[in-house]
Amino acid sequence: MEINGVAHVMLTVSNFEQCLPFYEKLLTRLGLKPVIKSGETLYCVGGRTAVGIVRCADQYRGERFAQNRVGLHHVCFRARERADVDEAYRLAQEIGARIVHPPEDGPWAPGYYSVLFEDPDGIRIEINHVPGKGLLA
Repeated sequence: MEINGVAHVMLTVSNFEQCLPFYEKLLTRLGLKPVIKSGETLYCVGGRTAVGIVRCADQYRGERFAQNRVGLHHVCFRARERADVDEAYRLAQEIGARIVHPPEDGPWAPGYYSVLFEDPDGIRIEINHVPGKGLLA
Protein backbone atom coordinates (compact mmCIF):
# COMPACT_ATOMS: atom_id res chain seq x y z
CA MET A 1 0.00 0.00 0.00
CA GLU A 2 1.21 3.51 -0.78
CA ILE A 3 -0.64 6.71 0.11
CA ASN A 4 -1.23 9.46 -2.41
CA GLY A 5 -0.62 12.51 -0.23
CA VAL A 6 -2.68 14.06 2.56
CA ALA A 7 -6.42 14.31 1.86
CA HIS A 8 -7.21 16.96 4.46
CA VAL A 9 -6.19 18.57 7.73
CA MET A 10 -8.83 19.71 10.20
CA LEU A 11 -7.90 22.27 12.85
CA THR A 12 -10.06 22.78 15.93
CA VAL A 13 -10.01 26.43 16.94
CA SER A 14 -10.98 28.08 20.20
CA ASN A 15 -11.93 31.50 18.87
CA PHE A 16 -13.89 30.59 15.72
CA GLU A 17 -15.12 34.16 15.13
CA GLN A 18 -11.55 35.47 15.01
CA CYS A 19 -10.07 32.48 13.18
CA LEU A 20 -12.71 32.36 10.43
CA PRO A 21 -11.69 35.58 8.62
CA PHE A 22 -8.00 34.75 9.21
CA TYR A 23 -8.31 31.36 7.51
CA GLU A 24 -10.65 32.61 4.78
CA LYS A 25 -8.00 35.15 3.73
CA LEU A 26 -5.05 32.78 4.17
CA LEU A 27 -6.49 29.71 2.49
CA THR A 28 -8.06 31.52 -0.46
CA ARG A 29 -4.79 33.38 -1.13
CA LEU A 30 -3.05 29.98 -1.07
CA GLY A 31 -5.40 28.87 -3.85
CA LEU A 32 -7.88 26.82 -1.81
CA LYS A 33 -11.58 27.37 -2.44
CA PRO A 34 -14.24 27.24 0.30
CA VAL A 35 -16.68 24.37 -0.26
CA ILE A 36 -18.27 24.41 3.22
CA LYS A 37 -18.81 27.49 5.35
CA SER A 38 -21.13 27.45 8.35
CA GLY A 39 -21.20 28.76 11.90
CA GLU A 40 -19.16 25.73 12.93
CA THR A 41 -16.89 24.89 9.97
CA LEU A 42 -14.81 26.31 7.15
CA TYR A 43 -13.55 23.69 4.68
CA CYS A 44 -11.41 24.68 1.70
CA VAL A 45 -10.08 22.54 -1.14
CA GLY A 46 -7.15 23.06 -3.50
CA GLY A 47 -3.57 22.07 -4.21
CA ARG A 48 -4.49 18.37 -3.99
CA THR A 49 -5.60 18.69 -0.37
CA ALA A 50 -8.17 20.30 1.87
CA VAL A 51 -7.91 22.30 5.08
CA GLY A 52 -10.72 22.94 7.46
CA ILE A 53 -11.31 24.70 10.73
CA VAL A 54 -13.99 23.66 13.18
CA ARG A 55 -15.31 25.31 16.32
CA CYS A 56 -14.09 23.69 19.54
CA ALA A 57 -16.38 22.26 22.19
CA ASP A 58 -17.71 24.85 24.66
CA GLN A 59 -15.52 23.67 27.54
CA TYR A 60 -12.35 24.45 25.54
CA ARG A 61 -13.24 27.98 24.44
CA GLY A 62 -10.60 30.46 25.47
CA GLU A 63 -7.78 27.89 25.40
CA ARG A 64 -4.73 28.50 23.22
CA PHE A 65 -2.77 26.06 21.14
CA ALA A 66 0.25 24.53 22.90
CA GLN A 67 2.74 23.34 20.29
CA ASN A 68 4.47 20.70 22.38
CA ARG A 69 1.35 19.05 23.82
CA VAL A 70 0.10 15.79 22.38
CA GLY A 71 -1.43 16.32 18.94
CA LEU A 72 -0.59 18.76 16.18
CA HIS A 73 2.84 20.40 16.18
CA HIS A 74 2.36 22.66 13.13
CA VAL A 75 0.99 22.63 9.60
CA CYS A 76 3.32 23.27 6.66
CA PHE A 77 2.15 24.19 3.15
CA ARG A 78 4.62 23.64 0.34
CA ALA A 79 4.97 26.61 -2.01
CA ARG A 80 5.75 26.19 -5.70
CA GLU A 81 8.27 29.05 -5.80
CA ARG A 82 10.69 30.63 -3.35
CA ALA A 83 9.01 34.01 -4.00
CA ASP A 84 5.72 32.51 -2.78
CA VAL A 85 7.25 32.22 0.70
CA ASP A 86 8.00 35.95 0.66
CA GLU A 87 4.44 36.65 -0.52
CA ALA A 88 3.06 34.42 2.26
CA TYR A 89 5.11 36.44 4.77
CA ARG A 90 3.53 39.67 3.55
CA LEU A 91 0.09 38.04 3.71
CA ALA A 92 0.71 36.81 7.25
CA GLN A 93 1.58 40.36 8.29
CA GLU A 94 -1.50 41.71 6.48
CA ILE A 95 -3.91 39.35 8.27
CA GLY A 96 -2.39 39.98 11.69
CA ALA A 97 -0.53 36.72 12.21
CA ARG A 98 2.11 36.58 14.92
CA ILE A 99 5.35 36.03 13.01
CA VAL A 100 7.52 33.34 14.64
CA HIS A 101 10.27 33.73 12.06
CA PRO A 102 10.39 35.73 8.83
CA PRO A 103 11.52 33.99 5.63
CA GLU A 104 14.79 32.19 6.18
CA ASP A 105 16.85 29.33 4.85
CA GLY A 106 16.71 26.10 6.82
CA PRO A 107 18.90 23.00 7.18
CA TRP A 108 16.15 20.39 6.61
CA ALA A 109 16.72 19.95 2.85
CA PRO A 110 18.89 21.59 0.19
CA GLY A 111 17.36 24.97 -0.68
CA TYR A 112 14.78 24.83 2.16
CA TYR A 113 13.24 28.29 2.63
CA SER A 114 10.31 29.03 4.93
CA VAL A 115 8.25 31.44 6.99
CA LEU A 116 6.53 30.46 10.26
CA PHE A 117 3.59 32.27 11.87
CA GLU A 118 0.64 31.70 14.19
CA ASP A 119 -3.12 31.99 13.74
CA PRO A 120 -5.24 33.85 16.35
CA ASP A 121 -5.32 30.71 18.57
CA GLY A 122 -1.55 30.24 18.33
CA ILE A 123 -1.63 27.31 15.87
CA ARG A 124 1.62 27.40 13.95
CA ILE A 125 1.58 27.56 10.17
CA GLU A 126 4.63 27.23 7.98
CA ILE A 127 4.95 27.95 4.28
CA ASN A 128 8.05 26.45 2.72
CA HIS A 129 9.73 25.98 -0.62
CA VAL A 130 12.20 23.24 -1.50
CA PRO A 131 13.55 23.22 -5.06
CA GLY A 132 12.63 20.24 -7.20
CA LYS A 133 11.25 17.27 -5.30
CA GLY A 134 13.48 17.86 -2.27
CA LEU A 135 13.28 14.98 0.16
CA LEU A 136 10.07 13.77 -1.55
CA ALA A 137 12.07 12.41 -4.52
